[in-house]
Amino acid sequence: MTKAMGLTNHLVVFVKAPRQGAVKTRLARDVGATAAAAFYRTTTVALLRRLGRDSRWRLSLAVTPDLDAAGAGFWPPDIPRLSQGGGDLGRRMARALRQPPPGPVVVVGSDIPAIRAGHVARAFAALGNHDAVFGPAVDGGYWLVGMKRRPWLGGVFADVRWSSAHALADTLANLAGRRVLLLDRLRDVDTGADLAAWRADTKGR
Repeated sequence: MTKAMGLTNHLVVFVKAPRQGAVKTRLARDVGATAAAAFYRTTTVALLRRLGRDSRWRLSLAVTPDLDAAGAGFWPPDIPRLSQGGGDLGRRMARALRQPPPGPVVVVGSDIPAIRAGHVARAFAALGNHDAVFGPAVDGGYWLVGMKRRPWLGGVFADVRWSSAHALADTLANLAGRRVLLLDRLRDVDTGADLAAWRADTKGR
């Protein structure tokens, strides 16, 4: 297992129990609940397969709802799970960033089909000489956040306008004066238009 500065790299994937009608609700309004749930399950399974066996980091899942963190169910039994807990996205990400043992932590979402191991590796490498790293999303949010955690950057998620085009800009404003690196801009799939655009991107490669 690759370690930065003698410490283990920790990758945390944010996941939601893949129940029809409970995941990708905005996408479901465009393509139907069955298709939206199927997309989420397929994307999550593929992501965990790509990232789960990489020796450069230790993978865990941050699960919501909290009750689904304890049972095996959909999740691979060999991947440790923790509950996201309550609060807005910022509170839940801060909790996920602080819970792992000592070492750099990177958190990614589970609904970005383009994430590859190379993106995660570049994020950990960047934390060698940066305080934080972000993966910008096309919609103004971000699909990855990583931190050294030494020192802990308190208030990084304060007053962020989540689920808006301002989420990344608000977060970066909280990190003024810190060394921050931005990775590739990727597309998260929240709507039918996002899904169509992602499929067009994929066909064009």
